[in-house]
Amino acid sequence: MPDNKHVLITGATGAIGKSIARMIAVIEGYYVTILGRDENKTKRVQEELVRASGNENIDYVLCDLSRKTEIISLAESWDKPLHVLVNNAAVTPRRREKTPEGIEMQWATNVLGYFWMMKHFAHILEKYAPARIVNVASYWAGDLDLNDPEFKQRHYNNDTAYRQSKQADRMLTVAFALRLASKNITVNACHPGDVRSTLASNLGYGGHESPDQGAATPVWVATSPELKGMNGKYFEHRQESRCYFGENQQQVEALFALCEKT
Repeated sequence: MPDNKHVLITGATGAIGKSIARMIAVIEGYYVTILGRDENKTKRVQEELVRASGNENIDYVLCDLSRKTEIISLAESWDKPLHVLVNNAAVTPRRREKTPEGIEMQWATNVLGYFWMMKHFAHILEKYAPARIVNVASYWAGDLDLNDPEFKQRHYNNDTAYRQSKQADRMLTVAFALRLASKNITVNACHPGDVRSTLASNLGYGGHESPDQGAATPVWVATSPELKGMNGKYFEHRQESRCYFGENQQQVEALFALCEKT
C-alpha cells in the first residue's frame, strides 16, 4: 500500500470504533476520516482523536448508514483518496424500530449499511488500489432468516436481530471478496474483542476487555502487511478462523440478491 494511506471508519464515535481510529492514526502515514451521525458528538471525537494521537490528519464526515440515499450522496461527494474502508457501525435497539423507508433498523444499519458502503465506495477504492475493506462482525452470529430478515413475522428480539446481522456481515464479506478481487480490493471480516459498550449493554452483556483490546484485531486486519492478498477471510484474536456461514455459497448469493433489491 502506498504512503499516506487514507482510512474511512464507520461507527467511530463508539467505544471500539474510537479505539480503531486512534490506533490507526498513530501509525505513521495514515490519514483517518471518521463517520458519525451526530455532528457535535462526531466533531468532539475528532478533536479528541487529534489530541490523543498527535495526528492532525483526522477529519470527519456525517452520514446515517441506515439511509441508502445518504450513503450514495457521501460517495458522490468524496473528494480524497481512500485505501481502507472499515465498516464498524452497528445498532441494537431493544424495540423494533424502522427507518423512514420502513426498513427494520438493525437490518438497515448493520447489514444494508455495510452492503451499501461496499457497493458505492468500491469504485473509489479501486482507483487507489491495492485497497482493503474490513467488516467488523462478531463470533456472536447466527439465526439468519432470509424469509423474514426484518422480523415482520418473527417476534423481534434485539439479540436475535444482532446475531442475524453479524452472520449476514460475514456472508457479505465473502460475496464482495469474490466480486472485488479483480479490482485489487480485498474484503475480510473479523470479530472485535468483548468490550463494555452501548451496543453490548443494549444486548444485556458486559465486557471484559478494554476498547483497545477490542480494536486490536480490526486494526491488524486493516493495516498489517502480513495480510496482503488475504481475501474473503474471517479473523478472531488476530488469527484466521473458519467461517461456516461464508462457505454456504447458495445462501451467500441469496443474501446478496436480497440486499441488492433494497
